[in-house]
Amino acid sequence: MVPGIRPTQSPGRGAHEGASLMVVLILLIVVSLLGVGGIQIATMGERGARNDRDQQIAWQAAEAALVDASIDLNPTGLSGGTRTSTFGPVTDASAFVLNCGTSGNSRGLCAENASGKPAWLNVDFLNTGTNAPTVAWGSFTGRGSFPSGSGLKSYQAPRYVIEAIKDPTEVQTKGIVESRYVFRVTAMGFGPRQDIQAVMQMIYRD
Repeated sequence: MVPGIRPTQSPGRGAHEGASLMVVLILLIVVSLLGVGGIQIATMGERGARNDRDQQIAWQAAEAALVDASIDLNPTGLSGGTRTSTFGPVTDASAFVLNCGTSGNSRGLCAENASGKPAWLNVDFLNTGTNAPTVAWGSFTGRGSFPSGSGLKSYQAPRYVIEAIKDPTEVQTKGIVESRYVFRVTAMGFGPRQDIQAVMQMIYRD
């Protein structure tokens, strides 16, 4: 080095290094945002799949309750439940109680409310006590116990109510006009949690 002469720096070198650092930082930020976005999308997809699975369990439980109710209703007595005589003849609805029966063969049987809401909108399907106005799966059909509890099962056995509804069709017997009834069955099934619910309905006509 020649005395008195200061070493020179390449012009623009510091500016180039600063620009490269900024580009790297921007790329890191973009990659981080993409990674976070990917994690959120994957989490939402997994949550959606889990919710759909839980809802399917509830739907299947509700459908099982409808099948159980159809066996309960079977008026022929062939492969029917223990109270099939309660539902026949279809011109008699004396076993059906306003606001739904809570004991004996009238449990879960609801008389038609002509002036207010239908029974299935007022009944408490979550009530599983001895005075419950709904019928648990298998109660009158002798089909054992419904698989429920922890894991990928229904939180509790599905339940249903049966409403007797006036059928517009009238029957004349010996000159006497008799009202006929059809039966509206409303069933609620549960997912792995009690707050995951599915409601299904069917009209049963003899």
